[in-house]
Amino acid sequence: MNAQLSPTLQPVSSPCEAIAVAHGDGIGPEIMDAVLHVLRHAAPALRLQPVAMGHAAYLDGHSTGILPQTWDVLAEHPVLLKGPMTTPQGGGYKSINVTLRKTLGLYANVRPCVAYHPYVASPHPGMDVVIIRENEEDTYGGIEHRQTDEVVQCLKLITRPGCERIVRYAFEYAVAHRRGKVTCMTKDNIMKMTDGLFHRVFDEIAAEYPQIQAEHRIIDIGAARLATRPRDFDVIVTPNLYGDIISDIAAEIAGSIGLAPSANIGLHGAMFEAVHGSAPDIADKNIANPSGLLLASVQMLLHIGQANAAQAIHNAWLRTIEDGLHTHDLFNERTSRRRVGTREFAHAVIERLGQQPQHLPKVAYDGAPASATSTRAPAPVRARADKQLEGVDVFLDWNGQPRDPDELARRLQAATPAGFRLAVITNRGVKVWPNGHPDTFCTDHWRCRFKATQGWLDACRVPELLGRLVEQGFEAVKTENLYRFGDQAGYSAAQGE
Repeated sequence: MNAQLSPTLQPVSSPCEAIAVAHGDGIGPEIMDAVLHVLRHAAPALRLQPVAMGHAAYLDGHSTGILPQTWDVLAEHPVLLKGPMTTPQGGGYKSINVTLRKTLGLYANVRPCVAYHPYVASPHPGMDVVIIRENEEDTYGGIEHRQTDEVVQCLKLITRPGCERIVRYAFEYAVAHRRGKVTCMTKDNIMKMTDGLFHRVFDEIAAEYPQIQAEHRIIDIGAARLATRPRDFDVIVTPNLYGDIISDIAAEIAGSIGLAPSANIGLHGAMFEAVHGSAPDIADKNIANPSGLLLASVQMLLHIGQANAAQAIHNAWLRTIEDGLHTHDLFNERTSRRRVGTREFAHAVIERLGQQPQHLPKVAYDGAPASATSTRAPAPVRARADKQLEGVDVFLDWNGQPRDPDELARRLQAATPAGFRLAVITNRGVKVWPNGHPDTFCTDHWRCRFKATQGWLDACRVPELLGRLVEQGFEAVKTENLYRFGDQAGYSAAQGE
């Protein structure tokens, strides 16, 4: 368990770095006070700057939960230690975490998941997995539309630069922390273009690190194996959605999601927080466990180059856990000696600063690198592929009764201008024309693929096609141009096509 918490890409060099602190909502203020009490003893040179965000900001009319002046403070304090926040239900409120990650470019989410058996019950003693999740892309762009009476959509956006950045970060992390394997998890057997790009980039970058074992797993079996055989894994790198899910699974099977820290790293800033939520039902009762946020502060100290303080706190925390001083969530008669409150737990950690665990592996950060920065030259600029338009997908809101794909095709063909041909109609991605199956269930949302009868299309022909469809009473709710990039189609075939 050596330096498994350090996620740094570009460390802050100053040992007296000013840290922005957001206390949060629910249990946030009390666990943050406990953590700051420990930090004042172990890292007294820190300068702490409070910032305003959270539930009160939402209620004050700020849909992101962040006050405008907070951005000015964050510009001067690029490292943020953040308590859990409560997002009000409904009303178009935005997630503070998503806003901070995307606005500040915090592209790498790093979550160590470590078992502390037998002091914290876990079905997998010895588990020590780091999950590195892409933090800005995927379905978390939040680009959603209701297009028909029955159908809504969410766009999944994956970029090559985003894949390259997070995959390289994962391999550099493995090198910096002497880990032997990086596992990529995607669902590219179904999403061959989006997840396929992530997998291809992983294979490309893995070739630059022959000393690190690289493997790929489909996310469903990968998640199952993580839940049953976590010791088969070391570092895992995934797109955003999968990483969000499996990092919670891993934290829970390690022992408790309440112990899990999280780091969000960017090129110019970083945010550190506990994984758990604000738990308003136990707020102000002095029973919340501050461990997740305390271990996040260890990540923060490593990020700013204060390895000695990070090591002292982490070892003192391990010794406290060993000594059986447990908060309500961890207390059990077999391994606990005394039930303690939030404040008392922090005092116990402070009392053990300078001590080391006797049974759990101690951490040794003094020789650990504070950076996982790549020393490799940046990737060469890629030549842009030759791009040709060869068709268009037109998505229709059509509620014909009965919903007969053959009738829809007949009407579309009658409206199709010269130079186009109707190639296929799908419903929810499944081919329903030509030669569709009569048992396929259809909604009122139809993808109608038109291809050029020969050669390439001029883009100005697409409005002509749409105009003809409107004249015939069709409502187009969306279009997607079909491009060929070099010798590769830039679009997927229909299921069954």
